[in-house]
Amino acid sequence: MSIATDDNTFGSGGAEPYAHALRRNDTVTLVLNDDRHGADSTSQMDVARWNADADDVDLTLLLSVAGPVLDIGCGPGRMVRAALDLGLVVLGVDVSPTAIEIATEAGLPVLERSVFDSLPNEGSWQTALLVDGNIGIGGDVRAMLLRCRELLTDGGEIVVELHDDIDRDNTYTGTLVDARGHESADFPWAEIGLRPMVAIAHELGLSLAQAWELDGRSFCRLSVR
Repeated sequence: MSIATDDNTFGSGGAEPYAHALRRNDTVTLVLNDDRHGADSTSQMDVARWNADADDVDLTLLLSVAGPVLDIGCGPGRMVRAALDLGLVVLGVDVSPTAIEIATEAGLPVLERSVFDSLPNEGSWQTALLVDGNIGIGGDVRAMLLRCRELLTDGGEIVVELHDDIDRDNTYTGTLVDARGHESADFPWAEIGLRPMVAIAHELGLSLAQAWELDGRSFCRLSVR
């Protein structure tokens, strides 16, 4: 699958419900259209949580990583803010102009850029952070992991928030729909659980350093060998 372009990135296009939800702290629904099985599924995405301070699970995760940290799909910057408060060197990247505006207004170090574009200090990052389902960006888990490998230094780590279904391995065409029925353009997305993630990581020369669950959220840490 091709990587998302400016015309089909997460929540963009159409009525721009993601941008409006960020400004209003709304809840939006991610509608995932399963191309392979012909079935639809929906999941709630709480934008207000993304605008809030990092919670205890976020902080526990950040306390276990080393900088410099690249937060991929940083949104309005809750993890960037928390990392700074913990004394970590961090940069957030996101393709949403509204998310970057919010983060910039808060004085956070962020860039409006795709992770697949040229980024500062490539090959020097210690930790690539993919939380809130951002392993699904572009709809191609392998491409995302390979890109993270390019960005990381030797011995670097990719920290991924996984789907809670351990066997989940699905790619979708998705749209964002808000409570008012305003819908974004289609965009590619993926969801993955621990078992297929470990298999893909092994194929790409990454090793599983840790897997854990906390407060209903699932994570893994992949090391560059």
